[in-house]
Amino acid sequence: MGTFVKDFFGGKLFKGDKGVWMIYFFLCMISLVEVYSASSRLTFEGGHHWGPMVSQAGFLLVGMIIILLVHRIPCKWFMLFPFILLPVAILLLLYTAVLGGGSDINDTHRWVRFGSISFQPSEIAKAALLMTTAVVLAKTQTEKEEYVRGKKRKIVGAIKGKRYLAFAIVGGAALLICGLIFLDNVSTALMLFFVVIVMMFIGQVPKDLMFKGLAVIAGIGAFFVVTVMAVPEDTWKEIPGCKRVVTVKHRLERKLGKSREEAQQKTNKTDTQILLDDENSQTTYASIAIANSDVIGLGPGNSIQRDFLQHAESDFIYAIIIEEMGIAGAFFVAFLYLVLLIRVGRIAQRCPSFFPAYLVLGFGIMMVLQAFVNMSVAVGLVPVTGQTLPLISKGGTSILITSFYIGVILSVSRYAEKKEQKAPLVEAVPNGETSEYYTDGAMS
Repeated sequence: MGTFVKDFFGGKLFKGDKGVWMIYFFLCMISLVEVYSASSRLTFEGGHHWGPMVSQAGFLLVGMIIILLVHRIPCKWFMLFPFILLPVAILLLLYTAVLGGGSDINDTHRWVRFGSISFQPSEIAKAALLMTTAVVLAKTQTEKEEYVRGKKRKIVGAIKGKRYLAFAIVGGAALLICGLIFLDNVSTALMLFFVVIVMMFIGQVPKDLMFKGLAVIAGIGAFFVVTVMAVPEDTWKEIPGCKRVVTVKHRLERKLGKSREEAQQKTNKTDTQILLDDENSQTTYASIAIANSDVIGLGPGNSIQRDFLQHAESDFIYAIIIEEMGIAGAFFVAFLYLVLLIRVGRIAQRCPSFFPAYLVLGFGIMMVLQAFVNMSVAVGLVPVTGQTLPLISKGGTSILITSFYIGVILSVSRYAEKKEQKAPLVEAVPNGETSEYYTDGAMS
């Protein structure tokens, strides 16, 4: 215990990138304040004034322990994680999405419960797929030093005979995992698939293969949207595992303004009454909360709409942040996530090998993308997705998995720092100069 306290106050406990640590602590402090403020509905229903905050503080504490443990793991060990996480994630997703197991909440089976502990298999699947993508990209690529324009640089290309291998493995795994998640959680599946595509693009997967694959998927997606909008709701409800499609249809219609026009035709409700009904109340009260704010906001704990806004402590906590902390507070939170992405990019740039660079980029992009999707929903830019604000929203599985991401990022930053001290990095070739090397015999 004495050694732990000594390391804690001596700065030896928190290894890795200091900027990432500062962002993490800022997000945790904002989380405690805003979750306590936004949980008035939960406090009223549960009768425990400090319950939501104590629960959130507990998850953040466990998350910090996870970070402290994970960020000490040698970076190369993470290459073994996908061999365990991926099969487990697939089995859990099959159990929930296909077999209908787990807890049924809002016509979805996103949760698996073991006694008093519940978690979302999709969160484990995200980490598993991103780590698998990083491993495959790293194992199917190589680099060599050549003189380009008179300068010695590193040339990145596919290992001989493996031009199609990365695309086939990563694409297959992504379609399987994202397809299973899509059955119950459309937004998570789309975000995860987007991050994998970005990783493949950064990982120099042949562009012609990616464009062909994306064209096919875009066609399938367009067909799905048209089918969703054309098929009656009652038909979707009768198909096993497709009840969630009705929710997706309603959200698309609301964003297009179609649902409001139909409601006005079928009822005598005014625009205000339609906006405040059960299906529209979340976005409406979030807009009211934002309208109540100012440059400085109403002040912490003074939100008005928290008493009316459903899921104010999770999905719509950014609206409460804007109402209480004003435009300045909203920009500060967005700035923290943006700086996190910049720090992750710099860590990846310092990595002398492929795997840690791809891994840290995948986790960093996933967190920041989820954050900006949540913020976009709160301000009404995109339809409601159900995505939480990483490390700020009230939650359990999300906080713990995000803490794991942070731990991995810090572990990679430690690895990059050690390697950087031993040998200077060689300047990499811009993407435009590597295309000629991307052939079957590129690295022969």
